[in-house]
Amino acid sequence: MVIFMNLYVVADVHGFLGAMKKALDRAGFFDDPEPHKLVICGDLLDRGKEAKELVDFLCELQKKGMLVFVNGNHDDLFIKALQEIAAGGVAAVSNSLFSYHYLNGTWDSLLQLAEMNESQAKRYPLVLVERVRSSPFYTDLLPSRVNYYETEKYIFCHGWIPVINNGTNSSPKYLFDPDWRTADVAAWERATWLNGIELACKLGIRPPEKTVVCGHFHASYGHSKIDGNGPERGHGAIYTTFYGDGIIALDGCTVISGIVNCEVIKDEELQGQ
Repeated sequence: MVIFMNLYVVADVHGFLGAMKKALDRAGFFDDPEPHKLVICGDLLDRGKEAKELVDFLCELQKKGMLVFVNGNHDDLFIKALQEIAAGGVAAVSNSLFSYHYLNGTWDSLLQLAEMNESQAKRYPLVLVERVRSSPFYTDLLPSRVNYYETEKYIFCHGWIPVINNGTNSSPKYLFDPDWRTADVAAWERATWLNGIELACKLGIRPPEKTVVCGHFHASYGHSKIDGNGPERGHGAIYTTFYGDGIIALDGCTVISGIVNCEVIKDEELQGQ
């Protein structure tokens, strides 16, 4: 039996529940009478102020079997920050002069989920850890993450699918990896940081016969660097969905633009991993 599903796809929500719900409402998610799901291509939290509300909303969808959560680099960073605090590194995680966890917004997400202010969390870091580990984001959503989600015609990921690097970290030489589906944990973690727009459109590194839907790099990068339509950031930048050969890039840089892009895809549902 072939099951077609309406997939409402977003990426890089970063704790902006209101913006995401507006995008879903415009796309018809809440009134759709057909079978449908929400697919989030990574980076649920950090930077926005609606972390707890977003988690509650997604948990309700998860209970109904209507959520696919694809792992992103910020989702990995969340776990790393929590581990560092549990090991006694709260000062490093919470200090804006030294910590990318602070600058990326992870520290603030931890405070929101723990329902603690900064002084409380610094004074009682293990209470912070305990509260966050008891939150539904940690107990329900994070364990449900998949590296990718695949349908008949599409692959959904965060940065890009794993690639082969025949160069160095400072001077990479990327090649397509035909065995990307079975890449190890480290390769998938590295893939969440890749610029899929550049790999697909400049280097032609994309899976044959399928379109990859991703986030991570701002769609404005594609509009600017690939299509030549204005600046990458700031006034005149285009933050709406970028469409290229074999790629749909969704990250609307919500913290700057206020936009969460939503793509509606109808396709045969397969097995994600």
